[in-house]
Amino acid sequence: MPNAETVAYLGLGGNLGDPVANMAAALQQVEARQDCRVTAVSRLYRTPPWGKTDQDWFFNSAAEISTTLDPLSLLRLCLEIERSMKRIRIERWGPRTIDLDVLAYGDVALASEELTLPHPRMTERAFVLLPLADLAPDLVVAERPISAWLADVDAAGIEVADADRGWWRRV
Repeated sequence: MPNAETVAYLGLGGNLGDPVANMAAALQQVEARQDCRVTAVSRLYRTPPWGKTDQDWFFNSAAEISTTLDPLSLLRLCLEIERSMKRIRIERWGPRTIDLDVLAYGDVALASEELTLPHPRMTERAFVLLPLADLAPDLVVAERPISAWLADVDAAGIEVADADRGWWRRV
């Protein structure tokens, strides 16, 4: 019997090469699978670098998917897509062609060496919260809705790069 579908949220970002095309290609790879369906995508944001600030600005987005994959298999899919797009992990918070993070997976709370859900630092990062709030402002993480977490972070400098949520289908 196949697994039941679960709603999960992915965070996407990048600042090397053509990050918008890379994020679109990543979403299209997820959409092409039998075990995943992209059900909604946030607006596209242009965001200042965070953590390591001496690098190009990023583009960020979030996606809601419906999947029959379990959380670890979804993480492995994201990592495989990153590898296929030549993502190299050299330095923490450094430049990247693509970044795919599993932000939340249903109401699963998980802490393993490989994966922590919900994403452990998402509530501190406007570049994650702003796109996620486009899709799920009432999603509860650590006993608070995303919209409340967003009100607590500094979103200065973040710009809407494309308000059309279908941006990823046109690239």
